[in-house]
Amino acid sequence: MRKLLLLSAAAFGTAALLSYTFKRPEPKPLTPDCYISCFNAETRDLIQKDADQPGFAALHPYPIRYTLVNPLGNMITFASPDGNKASAYFIKAKKKTNKWLLVIQEWWGLNDNIKREAETFYKELGDVNVLALDMYDGKVATTPDSAMVYMRSAKADRLESIIKGGLSFAGSNAKIYTVGWCFGGGWSLQSTILAGKQAAGCVMYYGRPETDKEKLKTINCDVIGFFGNKDQGIKPEVVTAFENDMKALGKNIQVYRYEAGHGFANPSNPAFNKEATEDAHTKAIAFLKAH
Repeated sequence: MRKLLLLSAAAFGTAALLSYTFKRPEPKPLTPDCYISCFNAETRDLIQKDADQPGFAALHPYPIRYTLVNPLGNMITFASPDGNKASAYFIKAKKKTNKWLLVIQEWWGLNDNIKREAETFYKELGDVNVLALDMYDGKVATTPDSAMVYMRSAKADRLESIIKGGLSFAGSNAKIYTVGWCFGGGWSLQSTILAGKQAAGCVMYYGRPETDKEKLKTINCDVIGFFGNKDQGIKPEVVTAFENDMKALGKNIQVYRYEAGHGFANPSNPAFNKEATEDAHTKAIAFLKAH
């Protein structure tokens, strides 16, 4: 009888434990904001992980196909610190100069649209070598799905190695300027940080800002940024925090905001804003010439 009572008690206890286990509410998935704030992730890694965020691809509809005719530059290869080769679209200055502009692609890859942008900067700036880095190692996306895959696969260590390879190709005496859009906007700032004392000017279009103040302290040049108040990717409050951090550290930053969404400078994007694009480009050229 005693044995039977013990067995009954054990069964009751097991049932109660199982009941608690099954009735416990399931944990809610992390929100994008918590995903960023709850973990000590580096900004360079968060740029890559933006591709995992719900709705990110929706900010980048199918790109308009553009074919570059009579290119001014050539694709080149150079060594990178990780032992692999890297590549870029290179437009050499007509006269020898130590001024170099690193152009960083959007999430699509180094397509002909980015090469055209590189040529536009080359023509308007004049005395400068332009190096449009191939951050996806030859892969170019033509659909949002493929762009998402390539961006997810672009590991931060490899991207840094490509940039460092580009900096070495430019040489230790080069004055480094950077420009990029979206994915490239974030990496334009990261490239400026990597350039150290060689950095001479940074232009970023709606890219993820750096939040680590220790890294921001190392920036050795002026920064200019163009952002959209309707951007659901890089939201206005993120831009404000970045601007405040830079100013608190004594860094010279100019931030321009437009009543536009993410990708407003890309003619392929429904958010394309011709007036904002032209104004931002005029300011970017003036900034680079002044520096």
